[in-house]
Amino acid sequence: MPWPMQFLCRALRTVGLVLFYYVFSIGITFYNKWLMKDFHFPLFMTLVHLAIIFCFSTLTRFAMQCWTGKPRIILPWKVYLSKVAPTALATALDIGLSNWSFLFITISLYTMTKSSAVLFILFFSLVFKLEEPNPFLILVVLLIASGLFMFTLKSTQFNLEGFLMVLLASFIGGIRWTLTQVLMQKAELGLQNPIDTMYHLQPLMFLSLFPLFLLNEGLSVSTTEKLFRVSELSHLLYTLVTLSVGGMLAFGLGFSEFLLVSRTSSLTLSIAGIFKEVCTLLLAVEFMGDKMSTVNWLGFVVCLSGITLHISLKTFYNKGNGPMVRQLPVRDNPDLELPLLQTKDDYCEDTNDEEEHEILY
Repeated sequence: MPWPMQFLCRALRTVGLVLFYYVFSIGITFYNKWLMKDFHFPLFMTLVHLAIIFCFSTLTRFAMQCWTGKPRIILPWKVYLSKVAPTALATALDIGLSNWSFLFITISLYTMTKSSAVLFILFFSLVFKLEEPNPFLILVVLLIASGLFMFTLKSTQFNLEGFLMVLLASFIGGIRWTLTQVLMQKAELGLQNPIDTMYHLQPLMFLSLFPLFLLNEGLSVSTTEKLFRVSELSHLLYTLVTLSVGGMLAFGLGFSEFLLVSRTSSLTLSIAGIFKEVCTLLLAVEFMGDKMSTVNWLGFVVCLSGITLHISLKTFYNKGNGPMVRQLPVRDNPDLELPLLQTKDDYCEDTNDEEEHEILY
């Protein structure tokens, strides 16, 4: 095939994968906000989503096993509880608090505040020694922090309780993604495939979030007419269907992220994430009635500049131009290199298309 056709095919494939990712990522954000207007049980909704993701990941693993003829990884209980449990707890709290915040704040404030997760990922990557200290990181932190401040300054739709929930979720998200990276890149665990990771995470996530659900929503859910005291079967079916749609969106989001990274690079996912936030804000202003002043928009631009600088620095240093990424000294295993943003060219220089395809299974 001539190189122009190859380039065109790759470009069309990348655009298609990005749009596929956008459908689930933007879709679940607006879905959660829409559902929270009438269904005020975000933790119960999250538990249902976790159960659906577990069912889908189980079915996907079974399909993979039938297709390849190879058994899927199942971790021993000791390893499962010691290695997976911390990641599951952080992930459950991140998702639970994020969904909870939709009871109080707008999509635009949620989107902007969640962008601050980059700050906490940077912090924990330094704590876990996944990154070397770099003076440019100070500029990244200042840009994102000042942008977040400008975005919330004199906001007419600002809610402190919801803002603190998302900020705490972003903080926990920094721990979550750092631990997830360590979990997926430890070759001896065999969880490099995110379908296997989701399968192992969901039960512990459910158990981690269930006590918080009982404390805050248990009595209300058991007495609500939308579920257990429903008067008409159609109302119950409508509630279950709407909750199931969210679970399918959540599973699709995780799968689409993995598909985008495996077929392009994590750099593509990061850049796509920036434009996704722009699209989310524009859609929120247009269709959800979110109000943003000139200062708020300027703060958003400043914050995105910090995120863009961070991605650019990661790309620059991952190309071998500086010591920003650190390797963990474990058993001389190259699978345990832990850059937070590793492009496909850096990670898979010597792999061919057939090997890249096998990672899906």
